[in-house]
Amino acid sequence: MRIGLLGGSFNPAHDAHRALSLLAWKRLGLDRVWWLVSPGNPLKENSVLPPVEDRIKQAREVSASPYIDVAAPEVAYRTRYTFDTLKRLLASSPDARFVWLMGADNLAQFHRWKRWQEIAKMMPIAVIERPGDEDAPLSSKAAHALARYRMDESDAALLMSMRPPAWIYLHGLKSPLSSTSLRMKGQRQA
Repeated sequence: MRIGLLGGSFNPAHDAHRALSLLAWKRLGLDRVWWLVSPGNPLKENSVLPPVEDRIKQAREVSASPYIDVAAPEVAYRTRYTFDTLKRLLASSPDARFVWLMGADNLAQFHRWKRWQEIAKMMPIAVIERPGDEDAPLSSKAAHALARYRMDESDAALLMSMRPPAWIYLHGLKSPLSSTSLRMKGQRQA
């Protein structure tokens, strides 16, 4: 199985998560995409985060694809950091080939993640364009540190067969949606 992993708080899950997942599924030749709903992002304030069960339910409604599965392995594993979760997933699924999926906004702050260099060595990474400032993510500390491992977008179908570190920047996602903007809009309407 060739599986894309998209982690996040999914607060809320939205159509751009779905579009990102299906773009990666198609361009990378994936069998499935797993949405990994986090109990809470260590880099964000989580005190007002809805319960993980509610976010899983809402994510399942939004995903609406036979190629997308929604789960919360960090709850079962009792992990808090992506590195620890991926390590457990790799150990529990030795026959699967994984690729970490992230929006370009996450590449801009990837260097702040716990053990981010080791994450890059665990599995290939596909960074998906987000509308807005494309230069900031590609000029980030992590992008510079991993520059020699970046593949050309025309080789997207080869990413899953590459030994990490390997990463690609995929263009084509044009949705301006973000969980933050949706939460802010909801707060203004309340």
